[in-house]
Amino acid sequence: MIGLIQTTVLYGATHRNHDKSIYEDLHKSAFESYSTEIGYVLKSITKTIKSLKKWMKPKRVKTPIYLRPTTSYIAYEPKGVILIIGPYNYPFQLILEPLIGAIAAGNTASIKPSEYASHTEQLLQTLINDHFEPSYLHVITGDHKITENLLENKFDHIFFTGSTRVGKLIYEQASKHLTPVTLELGGKSPTIVDQSANLKVAAKRIIFGKFINAGQTCIAPDYIYVHQTIAESFIKILSDTMHTMYNDLHQFGRIINDKHFDRLMNLIDADKVLQKPVIDAKMCLISPTIMKGVTWTDKVMQEEIFGPLLPVLIYDDIDTLIKLLKTKEKPLALYVFTNNKDIQHKVFSQLSFGGGAMNDTIMHVSNPCLPFGGVGQSGMGAYHYFASFEIFSHKKSYIKRCTWLYLPLVYPPYTKSKENIIKKILK
Repeated sequence: MIGLIQTTVLYGATHRNHDKSIYEDLHKSAFESYSTEIGYVLKSITKTIKSLKKWMKPKRVKTPIYLRPTTSYIAYEPKGVILIIGPYNYPFQLILEPLIGAIAAGNTASIKPSEYASHTEQLLQTLINDHFEPSYLHVITGDHKITENLLENKFDHIFFTGSTRVGKLIYEQASKHLTPVTLELGGKSPTIVDQSANLKVAAKRIIFGKFINAGQTCIAPDYIYVHQTIAESFIKILSDTMHTMYNDLHQFGRIINDKHFDRLMNLIDADKVLQKPVIDAKMCLISPTIMKGVTWTDKVMQEEIFGPLLPVLIYDDIDTLIKLLKTKEKPLALYVFTNNKDIQHKVFSQLSFGGGAMNDTIMHVSNPCLPFGGVGQSGMGAYHYFASFEIFSHKKSYIKRCTWLYLPLVYPPYTKSKENIIKKILK
């Protein structure tokens, strides 16, 4: 059945022009739409199909000596009916990627795309509802009231990608039915650049990770902490790199709607903007914008940005910075640019975050063998590839014991000799 999803996506990519729907919602270029959404999903399906037979086999595990002769197994079985609630920022990928795992594990699914990305919502409704029985897979469209109505029903697992605020509401509703949840949320993901870093490489990779999809990426670098000794030179390199990579705004994404455009405009401090951005309220366009001289008292540091604004802060001591970051909520991602192995170890061993990279941004999500998920306020549960299959499965454990050997040790009546034997075994 998962192969049918692959065929459906491929058919749609040829005949329905997926990237056109994504472009109409977010103004993503054809390259960006394919690499981060359509092609990403197709590659995930291909890898899952190749591995699924192996995943599905019951796994034999070790058996302690006091249970022998016995064999022990773990078998994966479907959880049942899955509810997948998707966001607007990657409206195609972040619906189909968890759906791949749900189908691979043998479940049925109700699917609620974001109404903000209305063109992709309609595309998904057509692709799925026209090709699958509604009792197996079904896309349900509508606003937040429809989502609220859905959550009144009992599901066997709820998978949500979106804001922490909405994630809390979904978790609360799920608790009424004791429904397990996976929450893929977000947060303010820091990036650290120290004096040993390759500044040109760091600038290019940070600019890419921040401004892809107009900054509307949950694992985008939310802000940069740069060491004071290189701050001015790095900010200049960062600015030059930004203008080189995003000189043509025709290929740059747009903010999803007026509400989020206005929210982002309210975060811009004109006195701290490195260069005045290009603004087009009618098109919901805000060009890539670097802000310097930023502190934690600025509006831009009070919430996850989720847009094309990049604040730069200064630090002078890595231990002091780590101590500060420990006081913040655990982010979905963390990035550090340094060639100092001690600092790499210090940052990655002392700070907690969902996932991250040394000398890169966001690319850890492209490795299907790495589970993707948050921690604390940035989410719970992880998925991608085998982790997706696993999270939508129940691990059913059982043993198979022989009948030709009978050991009466554990059965009454109990004697002192039996007690002594048990004490020797169980210690």
